[in-house]
Amino acid sequence: MNTSIFRPLLVLFVLLSALTGIVYPFAVTGVARIAFPSQAAGSLVLRDGQPIGSALIGQNFSDPAHFWGRPSATTPMPYNAANSGGANLGPLNPALVGAVKGHIEALRAADPGNTAPVPVDLVTTSASGLDPHISPAAARYQAARVARLHGLPLERVGQLIDQHTERPLWGLVGEPRVNVLALNLALDATH
Repeated sequence: MNTSIFRPLLVLFVLLSALTGIVYPFAVTGVARIAFPSQAAGSLVLRDGQPIGSALIGQNFSDPAHFWGRPSATTPMPYNAANSGGANLGPLNPALVGAVKGHIEALRAADPGNTAPVPVDLVTTSASGLDPHISPAAARYQAARVARLHGLPLERVGQLIDQHTERPLWGLVGEPRVNVLALNLALDATH
């Protein structure tokens, strides 16, 4: 076997490893930090200079005085970004049926007077299991409970929902959505 071929192969391997494993990631990260500083830093949401969450990852709000987001599919800790992934349960799977019933029961227990149909995004997980958004219908479903527990007029809570409803990109791509963390922060700021 000819050993003269190993030296160029080794040099090429080291150069390509350095290029794709060091130079390229640092270049992309540098460009991202300049062009998209917030997104490159994780889209962190700050309060008093301290990070309290990300605009891209849901949080586990369980206090009835706050808006609740979509259920998380990550286990054992909800909204664990290191464990992103959907539940992959089919519509006839008893585990999915049980989870949906459990979420409906929790929503009904938090607001027994609310007999409106429960929006599907309040009882099912998203594909990533981390979705920070709910539909405007899901926010409105919870508005009376949140208004009552915060001692606010329902109209004021409705205004907060409207102010925090993100429209589809260019009016075409996606659906209207409400970031639950941003809405709850705005709600807390009313006091």
